[in-house]
Amino acid sequence: MKLLIVSQYFPPEIGAPQNRLYELAVRLQKSNVEVSVLTAMPNYPQMEIYQGYENKKYIFEKDNNINIHRSKIYTTKSKSITSRLRNYFSFVWSSYWVGKRKLEKRYDIVLCESPPLFLGITARRLAKLKKAKFIFNVSDLWPESAEKMGVVKNKFFLKAATYLEEYLYKKSDLITVQTQGIQNDIKSRFPHKNIYWLPNGVDLTYYDPSLYTASTWRVDNNFADDDVLFFYGGIIGHAQGLEIIINAASKISNDKAKFILMGSGPEKESLVELSNSLSLTNVFFLPPSPKTKMPFVLNCIDASIIPLRKLDLFKGAIPSKIFESLSMKIPILLGVDGEARELFIEEGKTGLFFEPENTNSLVEMINLVLQSDKLRGELGNNGRIYVNEKFNRNNIAKDFLEELKKLTSI
Repeated sequence: MKLLIVSQYFPPEIGAPQNRLYELAVRLQKSNVEVSVLTAMPNYPQMEIYQGYENKKYIFEKDNNINIHRSKIYTTKSKSITSRLRNYFSFVWSSYWVGKRKLEKRYDIVLCESPPLFLGITARRLAKLKKAKFIFNVSDLWPESAEKMGVVKNKFFLKAATYLEEYLYKKSDLITVQTQGIQNDIKSRFPHKNIYWLPNGVDLTYYDPSLYTASTWRVDNNFADDDVLFFYGGIIGHAQGLEIIINAASKISNDKAKFILMGSGPEKESLVELSNSLSLTNVFFLPPSPKTKMPFVLNCIDASIIPLRKLDLFKGAIPSKIFESLSMKIPILLGVDGEARELFIEEGKTGLFFEPENTNSLVEMINLVLQSDKLRGELGNNGRIYVNEKFNRNNIAKDFLEELKKLTSI
């Protein structure tokens, strides 16, 4: 079986879709699926082409026997919708021509990662060209999420994007989704389509706390043994609403509580300014850490804070950073209502819930964690057991391979 994954995002970039697709590709490759990836020159989240990839129109690489084809992409730090569209469509066009001219003539399956939604244009055309089945993988409902977050307001553009979204659903041979909330939404509009839940997950053999007991990260970053470290790691963007962590830190009187925000993104500068304006000494901003270093970081953390803004569209969201924390036996303070709350708080008993964008609610949960080492330990142990049962990447890939076999046999 020959599978082509089309995605704007892929390692060495850091992020949820990058990790998820790479881990899936590695496991499928080991299961005798010939996997190729068509992706952009790495640039995210800094929006700068990585060193060694500058001024290139096309690069071919191999990683774990996966063929990786990279095409050029327009990058800019501008947040305007025009700049974003230039970014998206530059890769839409370049990836199509690379796919047409550089890739093999036949594939069994083409899987497209969305968003960006527009990449579906390329993937659909390549699927027809390569005589392949077309899988549209939806990790975020777009343009719905862009409209509700106020990122896109132009009614004509939203209508056109909705038309494209529905066209791609109709033309897909299989729709895969990251959450059950997304699955339910699409199923309500397209009841006859084949929709498969392909959740995110975690490699429990890699994120295993017993392997990283010698980590010196806490000492190296000047945190004391008895400090209680509350951690956020990931993109520092608008959707996360990370000012809640800064505001909560300003209300915590326990001087052993330290708050770490590790990552980069468009909102980082404003959060640093907010922390400085409050004269906080318990908030620390650290640069992104590569995947190879993250288990050493997480092994020194006491609790992870995982917030999102209070929007209905996030009730079906499951932030990927949940999985690594739970695998490392780190309890979560979850500010995401809906599906994530039902799975990880109510069913899995892996952490504590706080109301999204409610600072006082988060402060209450922080104080509960500070008051009880026993509670932290119980929640942490529950977390590793739960993700092993429900979100083990090996099992996810194994089940998905069976779905691919059914698709290619039709």
